Amino acid sequence: MKLRSLTLTWSLALTLAAVLVPFYWLVIAATHSSQEIFRTPPPLLPGGHLLDNLNSLQEKAGFGRVVLNSLGIATVYTLVAGTVCTLAGYGFAKFRFRGREPLFGLLMLGLVIPAQVTLVPLFRLMAELRWLDTYQAVLLPNLALPFGIFLMRQSMAALPDELLDSGRVDGCGELRLFLRVALPPMRPALAALAIFLFLFQWNEFIWPLIVLRDDSSLTIPVALASLQGVDDTDYGAILAGTAIAALPMAALFLALQRHFVSGLLAGAVKE
Repeated sequence: MKLRSLTLTWSLALTLAAVLVPFYWLVIAATHSSQEIFRTPPPLLPGGHLLDNLNSLQEKAGFGRVVLNSLGIATVYTLVAGTVCTLAGYGFAKFRFRGREPLFGLLMLGLVIPAQVTLVPLFRLMAELRWLDTYQAVLLPNLALPFGIFLMRQSMAALPDELLDSGRVDGCGELRLFLRVALPPMRPALAALAIFLFLFQWNEFIWPLIVLRDDSSLTIPVALASLQGVDDTDYGAILAGTAIAALPMAALFLALQRHFVSGLLAGAVKE
């Protein structure tokens, strides 16, 4: 038993090290110049070029504005897409209507269709609507995210129908029933959904690269990619920007980590 416990402990320790070491090196590399990053052996202690890298990042990409762009887009997307996914999941879980199962099955096909397949038709649609180089072109195409709807549908399915029926008998309207009865038990699932949606939009690269053209409206992944040149690439600035980009996600996960795992597992097991 002791050997098994010791083996499990060491396995978890090695797994944790494998996860944390790349983040540690990212932070360390962000404080070094491009020449120092590629020296052998690589630097393992902080350097003195962090301010130089941040200044270069601001001069070349206007990174302060870029961070605000990404933060605003990801926050608005999380709120709006979270509302859409939650309402759709509630509808699929608790309402009986003709064609519900085929419609849900059709929606789930979105999980297996590569996003690249939809790029051309979506681009043509945005061009016809004259939405290119606007934030609504970034936000709207992915508001009804199939995985988000699936997650909320599975979570809402675990909510007893009798609880909702009793509210209807007492004269509670559907919107109030949804807000006062259905949503409060869904907090773990909502936390998991918020993390997933924020991470999805925060890291989105291809679609913002296609529809955003003005340098003042770029998001973090697109701005960092623009710093990669053919002959000269400032890796110190890129790694500093990458380290900064990781901070909001780490803060969001730490704030919601109590609900994250239970939210992902909600509705996975039926009693």
